[in-house]
Amino acid sequence: VDEDSLKKLDNLNYLIRPFILRRKKKDVSKELPDKIEQIEYLDMSDIEKAMYQSLVEETKEEIEKIVTSEGFSKARFKIITLLTRLRQLCISPNLLDTDYKDNSVKIKRLLEIVKELIKDNHKILIFSSFKTAIDIVKNEFDKESISNYVIDGSVPGKERVMLVDAFNKDDTNCFLITLKSGGTGLNLTSADIVIHLDVWWNPQAENQATDRAHRIGQTKKVTVLKLINKGTIEEKIIEL
Repeated sequence: VDEDSLKKLDNLNYLIRPFILRRKKKDVSKELPDKIEQIEYLDMSDIEKAMYQSLVEETKEEIEKIVTSEGFSKARFKIITLLTRLRQLCISPNLLDTDYKDNSVKIKRLLEIVKELIKDNHKILIFSSFKTAIDIVKNEFDKESISNYVIDGSVPGKERVMLVDAFNKDDTNCFLITLKSGGTGLNLTSADIVIHLDVWWNPQAENQATDRAHRIGQTKKVTVLKLINKGTIEEKIIEL
């Protein structure tokens, strides 16, 4: 940017200053209730551990072949795809194998947590990076008569607004949301619990999702819970 452009920008800022008030969230954080962040570490079942270890070995071999043949820079997107399979398996083997019928340790634990929370009339947001995970959770919630709404990429904008308004007014227990479709633009301050079923590479995406509840207008303390499987790629992402 040249000096003349900087002068014009400074002049513009001077002219609009009386009409624009910019307030960052950190500047008004004293007006918000507390946000408590927790990580719960889970032990996968023996079957899940065996499946995970097998997939780790398979993934290593595939990555080595790709890097050798294409080089790392060209292969990085393929590598991310392979690592995504590990992340999916951490939620439930059912995301990779539709014939797998038993609930994973993580899904079982989520159900336990949610059942306890709704006894105390908490309203809960549950985020996942994967629509298939949201579908699995919804299916289990419906079996257990846990009331829920869902927003994923297939839900049009007008319907999203209607669902958000309904959730903020009615007694629905849970809102299941995919990270990319509901991480921004939704005001869900009726919820005071946020659960992340899996972790994303960029923590800012998770923070934006959490801010659907922890935002101006919230009057209750917000608890944020991440469910992490021990000894898996999820721990590595948390470290990163």
